[in-house]
Amino acid sequence: MRLLVTNCNTSAAVSAVIGAESRRAARAGTEIMVRTPSWGVSSAESWYDSYISAASVLDLATSETEHFDAVVMAGFGEPGREGLREQLEVPVVDITEAAVAIAGPLGHRYAILTSLRRTSAQIMASLLTAGLSSGCAGVYAIEQPVLELVEDPEATIAALVKVGRRALADGAEVLVVGCAGMSSSGPKISAELGVPVVDGLAAGIKFAEGLVDLGLRTSKISCYAPPPGKSRPGWPPPAR
Repeated sequence: MRLLVTNCNTSAAVSAVIGAESRRAARAGTEIMVRTPSWGVSSAESWYDSYISAASVLDLATSETEHFDAVVMAGFGEPGREGLREQLEVPVVDITEAAVAIAGPLGHRYAILTSLRRTSAQIMASLLTAGLSSGCAGVYAIEQPVLELVEDPEATIAALVKVGRRALADGAEVLVVGCAGMSSSGPKISAELGVPVVDGLAAGIKFAEGLVDLGLRTSKISCYAPPPGKSRPGWPPPAR
């Protein structure tokens, strides 16, 4: 099995974390192909950033020449998944959906721990579109930019534990780590707080493996049918 894992930003350091944690989550025999956009944004931390990121990831995944059995989109709350599902027949797994789908059976309500508060609306919009927002107790941010998360993992974990306590006090029973750059923090947060902590990236890998195992592919009869052929001047962008 080969999984194409897409970083939503151009940061090599974030891609390295994504690769290491994806391979740790994957079972033996699953090949992880991490890809980083050659253009886009250095970190996706606003609506504007995310729309540029969505276009770069669409370009990245549809230009991939090596065979893959499923795609894992490793940006939490990033747009673009529906467009990619139109373009590809293999399963396209968004780590946001995967994490929340796994959190659902583990407790009555879940909360998402993320980097910046300004991205909360994007995450909620993603959950609403996917029909998964009803069990969300809230989105809690540590107010730390994405690119800083990988520089001091221990400080990141301490900050996540702090906001995790607030989420539990507000009624959450399960926590979701909502950023690929935080992917190694789940077990330590769980041990500190005594509740299940779902890592979005690991959830995405396991979800993708399961879909491939079941032989399931994206339905093409309606919503995710290939887009009609038309002129798209300037798209895709020229290679850089």
